[in-house]
Amino acid sequence: MTTNEALKKLNALETELRAYNHALGCLNYDGETVAPRNSAPARGETMAFLSGIIHNWVTAAETGEIIEALLSDRDALSLKDRRRAELLKQERDDLTLVPAEEYMAYQQLMAEAMQVWHDAKLASDFAAYAPYLDRIIAYNRRFAQRKNPDKNAYDVLLDGYEKGLSHETLDPFFDLLKAHLTPVILEVAKRPRPDTAFLQQSYPIHLQRQFTEQVMQIMGLSRDDCAVGETEHPFTEGFNKHDVRITTHYHEDSVLSNLYSVVHEGGHALYELGVGDDLQGTLLSGGSSMSIHESQSRFYENLIGRSRPFCELLLPKLRALFPRQLAGVDAEKLYRAANLAEPSLIRTEADELTYSIHVLIRYELEKAMIGGDIATADIPGEWNRMYKTYLGVDVPDDRRGCLQDSHWSFGAIGYFPSYALGSAYGVQMLEQMEKTVDVWGAVRAGDLSPITAWLGERIHRYGQLLTPAELVESACGGPFDAHHYVDYLKKKYGELYSL
Repeated sequence: MTTNEALKKLNALETELRAYNHALGCLNYDGETVAPRNSAPARGETMAFLSGIIHNWVTAAETGEIIEALLSDRDALSLKDRRRAELLKQERDDLTLVPAEEYMAYQQLMAEAMQVWHDAKLASDFAAYAPYLDRIIAYNRRFAQRKNPDKNAYDVLLDGYEKGLSHETLDPFFDLLKAHLTPVILEVAKRPRPDTAFLQQSYPIHLQRQFTEQVMQIMGLSRDDCAVGETEHPFTEGFNKHDVRITTHYHEDSVLSNLYSVVHEGGHALYELGVGDDLQGTLLSGGSSMSIHESQSRFYENLIGRSRPFCELLLPKLRALFPRQLAGVDAEKLYRAANLAEPSLIRTEADELTYSIHVLIRYELEKAMIGGDIATADIPGEWNRMYKTYLGVDVPDDRRGCLQDSHWSFGAIGYFPSYALGSAYGVQMLEQMEKTVDVWGAVRAGDLSPITAWLGERIHRYGQLLTPAELVESACGGPFDAHHYVDYLKKKYGELYSL
């Protein structure tokens, strides 16, 4: 097979894979937002069938020949074509480790596990969910063993979300965060708590939906390209630059919960919408890694969304919808309430200062789960113990404990560290951005386009063309250094709490 023949076949394969992955994504989004409760088993069968077709195409002998023909002539390929071949090889290498029947069964298991998780969370019943999680953990252990029996199993899974990531990288990272942030957390706990009573009122959901539309407009998210759904655990599904779907969860007594869900998921959406036209429909569309993706969502959620200028921008819009609830509330009061720092139960509601400790707990627990150090039935007890040890809080039930996140239900074991890494990456990106962009002037004006344009030029447009390390180096102006992150948090919360 010549290089040109291989490229033509690769183009055709990408077209087929794109169509089936699009269908799978739509089924997943539908299942999480509007599908009836009892639809999960049949939907799982359909998703398993489609996944089986993808498995067969990727593992087919001809696909191996395409990859071999291209990579044997790699020096003659463009960067784009070489990277397409490399990513296809990575996917093929992984899928050939798993028989088609086992892979299809796993896809169906995850579809059903999501519904079981949802019901178990509402009922605060981990025991009902445990058999499904046990099978998901077992599958991931088998996969890791097959992929590299000589490597730490959890490191194999981490590598799937961030190439080269391992516990040897993450342990020092989290140790640094603990060493620098724990004293600040303890000191903040001694200081007067900002007034947040105005947030614990009734904020009618139909008005919150109107506010969602306003926030999307500020972020530059057109409803012609970006839909909003409602789900138990917010997420984003990206198909192409004209079809990205975000979700949120409304709480009548917590208006900021929806706000920061929309801003967070909106950050993911802007990344997907900003991938270059030349990469659309290829294996290079989508984000480079989960930590790079989370750097964008956490950037908008926290660095922009919890800033003084953003609170100044939002307050008049909030007050127009909720005049009674926000009577007497000024922008500074909103800013301090939005940045309340205290140990809490729920990761997605956590403040910037304590957030990475929530991630650390999941990281430690996942290492133990995959390493076989704890049984599935012991997860609630270990979760509760770690929350008491690390954050000093008592977990009252499984709903607010080990059932709060949906990630394990769709097999995302090894994903959680991406949130902490992404948060840290974002700080260095902001420092670089401020050298050439009037960031806070743009926020005050309600026009985030200069901010998005800067990120688009350095991150979004590349899709998966560049590696995560290359993107971080480019956007951060040098190698990643977590000290930027801890310095930012110490400065911000030192000012907020007069430390």
